[in-house]
Amino acid sequence: MNEAVDVIVGSPICRRGANIIDKFLANQKEIQQSYPSSELVLATEENDFVEELEKRLSFYELRGRIILFEVIRPDYARSRLWNIACGREALRQYVLFQTAAGYLLSLDADITYDPSIIHIMKKEIQGYDVAISGVAHRPRALPGGRVTTLSPVSCSLIARDTLKKIKFRCYEFRNGEVLDDGIALEMDLIRLRSKIKKGFFMSICHYKNECEAVCIDPRPLGLLLRITNSSLVRYGLTRVGIVVRHDISMRLQVLLYRFLGIIKRI
Repeated sequence: MNEAVDVIVGSPICRRGANIIDKFLANQKEIQQSYPSSELVLATEENDFVEELEKRLSFYELRGRIILFEVIRPDYARSRLWNIACGREALRQYVLFQTAAGYLLSLDADITYDPSIIHIMKKEIQGYDVAISGVAHRPRALPGGRVTTLSPVSCSLIARDTLKKIKFRCYEFRNGEVLDDGIALEMDLIRLRSKIKKGFFMSICHYKNECEAVCIDPRPLGLLLRITNSSLVRYGLTRVGIVVRHDISMRLQVLLYRFLGIIKRI
């Protein structure tokens, strides 16, 4: 492939979380075939995982590389969410300082995506700084149910100029509560008055293990999600969460889904 790299497809990865690595890389092969002027970059903090990942990239004939990063967090911090945030920050710095790519496509390694994802997201980001496509998952607090989220890290296209203004990070309080990198990033984007477009633009499958996945198809963003994901609401919930040292946005979302489930049964 001789095309200049226009989009960096980036994801943090660790051995413990690489439970669908072959599905993920096979999907990345389809994505790269659909959009050849892209490069897959995986960020890991595990030095002994680098060689294995490089071999897998070679096996799938993927244009890409592995970057090694260091996890930097407060002395009292214990959450592994710092590993993810530091991995995404390493990817951000890679895009800015080692490439001329115009975009970072931020993905998760336990999710598979529509092979046309880059074409779809580049269309959606026109006139915006960030485009976010929603994913679905099953939180432990909602047994048997699923929650759709519009996090700006699991499936988002971020323009280079915006990457220059942000930094991937998370909040961990001394009580053990954590606000993840997606929440912190969204707050920063809103504070910067970035233009953010949210929706369910494509088919996405979020895997719990090799055989079990929660999938979502393209669909309009309903009124309730438009309200709960508005910049004003999201920023307010995050600021309150920082004050009370709890991720109240996820708790409220789970309560809302439970309430809607009760309403449907009446």
